[in-house]
Amino acid sequence: MADTTKRSVKTVLCVLCVLAIFSLASLYLYFLSKWLPPLAREMVSEDDLNSNTTNQRAELYFPSSIEELKALASILKMYKKENSGYVALLFCSAYLYKQTFAIPGSVFMNILAGAIFGIWKAFPLTCFLTACGASCCYLLSRTFGRSLLVQYFPERVAALQAKVHENLDRLFFFLLFLRLFPMSPNWFLNMTSPILDVPLPQFFVSVFIGLMPYNFLCCQTGCLLSQLKSLNDLFTASVMFKLAAMAFVAMVPGLVVKRLHKQHNKTK
Repeated sequence: MADTTKRSVKTVLCVLCVLAIFSLASLYLYFLSKWLPPLAREMVSEDDLNSNTTNQRAELYFPSSIEELKALASILKMYKKENSGYVALLFCSAYLYKQTFAIPGSVFMNILAGAIFGIWKAFPLTCFLTACGASCCYLLSRTFGRSLLVQYFPERVAALQAKVHENLDRLFFFLLFLRLFPMSPNWFLNMTSPILDVPLPQFFVSVFIGLMPYNFLCCQTGCLLSQLKSLNDLFTASVMFKLAAMAFVAMVPGLVVKRLHKQHNKTK
């Protein structure tokens, strides 16, 4: 009875800590988005001039549709002309916020990066931010999430743990495969990796490299945002097949390592 009470109290404290961190991060992002510098008059469209919105601050939000994404990209492009540092800080903060707290919508952020910064700046930036944000989620989960994940997702955690132990001798290639495979739930991998004793350096590198194809595809699409009608135009059957093929190619070195490891054990 006492152990059950202690576990319950610990769970409540963990939830409260995560909520406190989430609230502080949300407040920071909210105030950052409200400290928008006013748009210069010559940068505002004629329609905005007629509606008396000149020198007013735009409303920023996380896009949830292609139409919202196009509107937000247009606003941030205007701000970037005179306030590039602010736009970069705002984008990086929003990206890390979504990754740290496993909030869906990374595809919109990657496309937005391509639209604002161009492919050759957006691609390395999103790869770095993805790895950093996932690592923040990793650390948050390692500190507060262990008991919560085991309590609410026992079967999924146990299944993934069995796979990790099965691939310990080629863990990096296994992690790379999971990231490259388009159907893998990245948010769940980020939260469970510390529970599965995946080393943080291997975790960081596997995220950075494993999500490169996905990030590049999204950033490249962002450069052609005006032609995009829906996300179905991005994730076609051909694209999904190519991503899956790259995932299986990443497993080849791991299979070779496993084979060599078995041969080495036989010769002992």
